Amino acid sequence: MAKLSMSVEVGASADEVWPVVGDFAAFDRWHPAVERCDANSGTAGSTRDLHLAGGGLIRERLESVDEKGQSLTYVILESPLPVRDYVSTLRVTGDGGRCRVEWSSEFKPAGLPEPEAVRTMEGVYKAGLDNLKTMFGA
Repeated sequence: MAKLSMSVEVGASADEVWPVVGDFAAFDRWHPAVERCDANSGTAGSTRDLHLAGGGLIRERLESVDEKGQSLTYVILESPLPVRDYVSTLRVTGDGGRCRVEWSSEFKPAGLPEPEAVRTMEGVYKAGLDNLKTMFGA
C-alpha cells in the first residue's frame, strides 16, 4: 500500500474553511481539475461524480464525516487515476485566524509503478491545496 499525506496552511479559520472542504457535494468549488460535482447528499454512504476538466469521471463514496473534528473520509469507486483500493481523509485543524488542511490517503498503484502513481496523486493534491491557499490566503 502506498501512503500519501500533504497539507497547506491557509490564512482563514478552520470554521471558515471547513464548510468548503467538508462539503462533499462541492469539490468543484475548490479543486481546479473538477468542472462539476454531482452528489446525491453529504451523508455517509452518499456518492459523487467528479466531472474533470478536459473529460474523465471519478466516482467516489463518502465513508464518514466528523463535523466536530472537521474531517471526512471517502473512497474512489471508479477513476482514470492510477490507483485502486483508494481511501482518503481530508481534515481541517487550527485555532484563530489560520488553519491547516491535510489531505492523506492509502492506495494500491494501478497501471503504474508505485513512485509514479504517488507522483500523480501528489499533483492532484497539490493543485487542490494550492487553490485553497489562493482562495483563503497564505
